[in-house]
Amino acid sequence: MGVSIDNVREQFPVARHWCFLNHAGVAPLSRPAAEAMRGYIERLCEHATVGSDFYRHAEHVRRSAARLINATPEEVTFVKNTTEGIGWVANGLNWQTGDNVVTTAVEFPANMYPWMALQARGVRLKTVPEEQGRIEAERIAAAIDAHTRVVTVSAVQYASGYRADLAALGAICKARGVLFCVDAIQALGVLPIDVRAMNIDFLSADGHKWLCGPEGCGIFYCSRSLIGHLRPVMAGWLGMVDALDFGNYRFEFRDDARKFDTGSYNLAGIYGLGASIDLLLEIGVERIAARVLSLTDRLVAGLQNKGYRVVSPRGEGEASGIVSFTSPVHDLRRIVQHLEAEHRVIIALREGRLRASPHVYNTPAEIDRLVELLPGH
Repeated sequence: MGVSIDNVREQFPVARHWCFLNHAGVAPLSRPAAEAMRGYIERLCEHATVGSDFYRHAEHVRRSAARLINATPEEVTFVKNTTEGIGWVANGLNWQTGDNVVTTAVEFPANMYPWMALQARGVRLKTVPEEQGRIEAERIAAAIDAHTRVVTVSAVQYASGYRADLAALGAICKARGVLFCVDAIQALGVLPIDVRAMNIDFLSADGHKWLCGPEGCGIFYCSRSLIGHLRPVMAGWLGMVDALDFGNYRFEFRDDARKFDTGSYNLAGIYGLGASIDLLLEIGVERIAARVLSLTDRLVAGLQNKGYRVVSPRGEGEASGIVSFTSPVHDLRRIVQHLEAEHRVIIALREGRLRASPHVYNTPAEIDRLVELLPGH
């Protein structure tokens, strides 16, 4: 029997201590993630690697991660963080002076700095500004020209909560012969992502937000058709064909996403990440999305009734698990501090806006409590 929406709260012990509404920040570990990591650590402590199947388990996690995004396991490997995967793309392509990359002007730094660094190699970075919290696909398409090699966007913007139309962008990029890269950290685990249907070429996401895994362990996807065209930025033993034949220095990269591996995995992180991914798959990402969008709709209505200005676009296909809102008459930083210190309610302040981001285990009562505790106008 799968995990139901009604009993999923049991899988998140944080709910016993906090009204936690900041999954767009660093989310709490799920119970399965914590148990999996403890099991790995205890086994390693008591038996070292004698008789271990640690790396065999990593292959199970790879398959689960591939299933989450509708990829094949051969197209997926593990990263330390989102930036690492995006950096593999930025530094692994063959650039020519005059090439350009198109992105938005409101990306999280993980999806800016790897591309900005290419300017020293003659690659121009073109940024599309948001308008009323939106960066619509048509405006990104208008920035593409004959020299554009890559379009790279966040699936959901961290500050506004705007949800990109990845299917539309992917179709545009495919039609224009441009590579499509996605920073998926604010969507993966809470909103459906299908790399096939959306024509996504590269995807990177750490596991510590909506996936409810540990920091320092995430996933990277490279389309099978591009694996041979993306050069590893560092050669390491684990990425080679005969990785376990240590004394035979056969310099030949694997013909799958594991070519980007350099050395030993963060196995504790992979155990935790895999357990959380399996939990979310068992619940069903479509069901998670419906629940979270229902909670955020409720929050938006409550905020507007109380006089707050909601910044996050909430049109069809635009809404996400992030609700950013503001007020010209209140000290926003003090609100965040007061909610935590006095009421054990956790939200965030980002780019001069309050930001709430509930997950599947949060309840309508918690949403109502947040609204009730906010100072009125």
